[in-house]
Amino acid sequence: MNVLILTPDRVGSTLLQRLITVYMLRREFDKPVINLHELTNGLSRYYNTTLNQEIVGKPRGIKWGYYQTLSQVESLLKSSNHYKTSRLAHYHIVARQDSIADQIQFYEYLNREFFVISCRRDNLFEHALSWAIEGHSKVLNVYNTGEKIDSFYQLYKNGITVSRENLHNYLRKYKDYIHWSDTYFNVQSYFNYDQDVSRIEDYILNLDFMQGAKANTWQDMFGQSFTDWNTCHRLLPNIFLEPRQGGKEIGVTKNVPSLENAAEKWNQLKGSDWPNSYNDYQSNAQLLSLKTKKEIDTFFNEQASVTVSENEYKFLSNNLTAYKTTEAQLYKLVDDGFLVTGVPVKLQSLREKKLIIKNYAECMAWYNEWVQENKFGKIFTDTELETLIQLEEERLNQPIDQQTLLQ
Repeated sequence: MNVLILTPDRVGSTLLQRLITVYMLRREFDKPVINLHELTNGLSRYYNTTLNQEIVGKPRGIKWGYYQTLSQVESLLKSSNHYKTSRLAHYHIVARQDSIADQIQFYEYLNREFFVISCRRDNLFEHALSWAIEGHSKVLNVYNTGEKIDSFYQLYKNGITVSRENLHNYLRKYKDYIHWSDTYFNVQSYFNYDQDVSRIEDYILNLDFMQGAKANTWQDMFGQSFTDWNTCHRLLPNIFLEPRQGGKEIGVTKNVPSLENAAEKWNQLKGSDWPNSYNDYQSNAQLLSLKTKKEIDTFFNEQASVTVSENEYKFLSNNLTAYKTTEAQLYKLVDDGFLVTGVPVKLQSLREKKLIIKNYAECMAWYNEWVQENKFGKIFTDTELETLIQLEEERLNQPIDQQTLLQ
């Protein structure tokens, strides 16, 4: 089964395609499943040593860019003897400027060969704010604690101002995406970020091609619920970016070397009693002596002690080891060529966006003005948005509260 995710970006499409790939690998189809990320900005056919076969993908070192025609992309996809998960971003299609005839031929192929999912949002105001923050950070996704801190520290500290023209431009692009996806694609499923991201495991396991699978939950795969794993994934960078007052100190890894540098750095620093590789360490850290583990954490990973709330301390104390073990297994999927990157970290909640954007109230007025003029989207009052903020905060913090009640 091939899966294509249509996206305007900032709607959870990277999260969705990475997770679908992980769950499909567990599903054990008759062919390997390889995540390609974006179809139109560079693919390569190469020999994968893990699978002992040629595959199409995005191996490390490949040049990303618009150097392949859509016909060439189609030929590459046809040449592979494995299933593919991928996305097609509308803004890449716009930037490529292919002829309509070439686009239609490509879309017809994708409609025939792929299960098509269209990503969408109800809250177009927050969608536009997400793009506005990207315009300043120049970062679409981050994948670990260090990347988020490096990418957003200054924005959290200084804030940004969004122009009316930019805000309206992001809204227009989303409207154009809806027209494009409705015009050219036979969509089998719609992923609505606002409704489905909090139940993303259920969404994936209930897709048609995932029916009849063996026990296939995140808990089955990794021994930890997806909710608890993802709470760690979101929480770790935030405790650096949003310092707590009082509470308790806990030691966490602030930054882990990128996959490209980890193996080389490990070999340079490796002691006689270290595991053979970084992946082995991540998977078996609990089996090492305290002396060896402290040595590795000191010389290989950047450690830091941070202050967290009592609830956060209890939650991390109970879940951090399992989280690190799962992270190691996900990075192994990247290293083996099944995933392009790890699973992205949630960037900002609506509350965080409101704190970062200095003219938030002005943006809301400009948004409502555009909705009225274009008769597209939903008008929001300040009260309605505050309710959404509270509901999101309750949902994001719920796993910690539940864990605390079990103590």
